[in-house]
Amino acid sequence: MQFSRRHFMGAAIAATAGASSTGRALAEPENLLPRPYTAPAEARQAGQPPLLAEALAALDRHSASILDRDRIGLVDFTVHSREPRFHLVDVASGRIERSWLVAHGNGSDPVATGVLQRFSNRPGSNATSRGAYVTSATYFGKHGRSQRLIGLDPTNDMALDRAIVVHGAAYVDPSLIASQGRIGRSQGCFAFENGEVAAVMEQLGEGRMIYAGRLEIGLA
Repeated sequence: MQFSRRHFMGAAIAATAGASSTGRALAEPENLLPRPYTAPAEARQAGQPPLLAEALAALDRHSASILDRDRIGLVDFTVHSREPRFHLVDVASGRIERSWLVAHGNGSDPVATGVLQRFSNRPGSNATSRGAYVTSATYFGKHGRSQRLIGLDPTNDMALDRAIVVHGAAYVDPSLIASQGRIGRSQGCFAFENGEVAAVMEQLGEGRMIYAGRLEIGLA
């Protein structure tokens, strides 16, 4: 089901998001092939995710659209899908408060390696998009209670039109890791375990940022 941007963006957010869409850049190249990544020991010991600086820069850049800036959702798609890679981060300390498994889009990983191979903002790509999102209203759809997301960057500003949302899914289950080495894939949405998605939405609420990215390592 596709959603029209004008139906769900509030006046303030619409103005900012609309401005970011002006002169829209092309979607990111779709031939980037990352290698699985393990954070350096010092970063793990400090409890701070490797993409934190990038995410905080996005939080500053989009401050007019982010109502609550005490915590953010940070998704490190450098990491294999069998690992918890959606982090709830306390902005003041930079520390991870909680982490969950989260799926990436099947268009981002066509042969189901468990590692995101590319980002795309293109409708019909079924891919994950890089960039900053702001959480919007929740609703009940085919996946139960879900939460709409507004993309704030040229690399993800089609999120509402593509119906990229937070939702629960049976294919995000730790038992699948034991049987196939990875969780399943979404159609570009941030899909969580059915038993955990309510906690994710409760912690994020409406008006907080989710930042999705990855470290570009081992790339030409």
